Amino acid sequence: MSDSVRPSAEAMTAPAKGVSPNYRRAFALLASLFFMWGFITVINNTLLPHLRSVFELNYTQTTLIESVWFIAYFVASIPSAFLIKRIGYKKAIIVGLMVMAFGSLCMVPAARLPSYYITLIALFIIACGIALLQVAANPYVAVLGPPEKSESRLTLVQAFNSMGTFFAPYFGGYLILSRTVGGTVKEGTMISAEQRLADAQATQLPYILVALVLLAIAVVIWRSSLPALGEEAKAANAEERKKLSLWNHRNLVLGIPAIFIYLIAEIGVANLFINFATLPNIAHITSAQASTYLGFLWGGMMVGRFAGGFLMQKFNPARVLACFAIFAFIMMLGAATLTGPVAMWCLVLVGLGHSIMFPAIFALAIKGLGPLTEEGSGLLVMAIAGGALVVVQGWLADTFGLQNSFWLTAVCELYVLFYALWGSKPTNAVRDERLA
Repeated sequence: MSDSVRPSAEAMTAPAKGVSPNYRRAFALLASLFFMWGFITVINNTLLPHLRSVFELNYTQTTLIESVWFIAYFVASIPSAFLIKRIGYKKAIIVGLMVMAFGSLCMVPAARLPSYYITLIALFIIACGIALLQVAANPYVAVLGPPEKSESRLTLVQAFNSMGTFFAPYFGGYLILSRTVGGTVKEGTMISAEQRLADAQATQLPYILVALVLLAIAVVIWRSSLPALGEEAKAANAEERKKLSLWNHRNLVLGIPAIFIYLIAEIGVANLFINFATLPNIAHITSAQASTYLGFLWGGMMVGRFAGGFLMQKFNPARVLACFAIFAFIMMLGAATLTGPVAMWCLVLVGLGHSIMFPAIFALAIKGLGPLTEEGSGLLVMAIAGGALVVVQGWLADTFGLQNSFWLTAVCELYVLFYALWGSKPTNAVRDERLA
């Protein structure tokens, strides 16, 4: 992982203490990035049932779309680190936004043809841009102030990510699902080839609007200033870094699979929620109606992250994570075993349980890494590729039924609980003098 991924703690702690106004401006800009990549990611949740109808896909083919999205994280993370080293943090963010805008515009020809494979390529490009932003932004926020508050700080900025995920289903539901035949009829209704072709065109306007917003944010960041990256501090720690090993830190070694496994749970729930809610034995509603309840799921994540940011200032972050994992596991049991609207509401409430998992795991995993924080952060971002395994849940849904596929999610919650109770405890912690 490139040394330039993480700004120096010296550069970061001064703004956190109020010495420079750059801290507030940097945090606001980062919040806008977290909002946008959350927004774009969750548009996929309304896009997937739409594409399933347009291309007549089974669950495996549908979840493969999301798998391609998360494979991009694995492919793009290390190249992103090298790009940040070569052109700098600010320019890398602008490049990431431009890549996302280009991928969004590629959705226009994908819809006009329409083409399943061009859709996959467009989404892969968008995800590569998001991966570039993720590699820099998560560790940046983690060291943007006192280390003992890193979990709370990262959870708070992730709340803005959840704010984006909250609004996205309404945006996608209104501009995609509610404007299509496939989105306004119930599961099992026959749709003609002409209707499917007309439905495919509905994705053009939303992605054009998204591209314009991304370009506007890129211009704002280009005209703004961000804290320096602290090249001298990184160079001074180069020799110390060589003497240490990432694999001596249990919290990181077990945190990488925790991120990987958590993403399987989060993406599986979100991507299959609309299909689940439309089942006759669950809520038996249309896809457009289900997108509203999907908004409640992401709203729960937003509320949970704001609340979690406060709770982790008052209580041990690992214990808070354990409580949220237990709640998510109980809700998943309900979603996997109950019927009727109550099963759907259990799945909605899983969003609250999932809310703090990513930021809490990320911050706990880099605790005590000291000069190795850059490398550890890069590995954690690569672990986001766990979302690609949602295709496994798609296969389970095709083979054993959609509701039974959520037992996989329940098992994922148990691993997060294990990590919170034992795996997150640091071993061989290294003091980073720059954070003193």
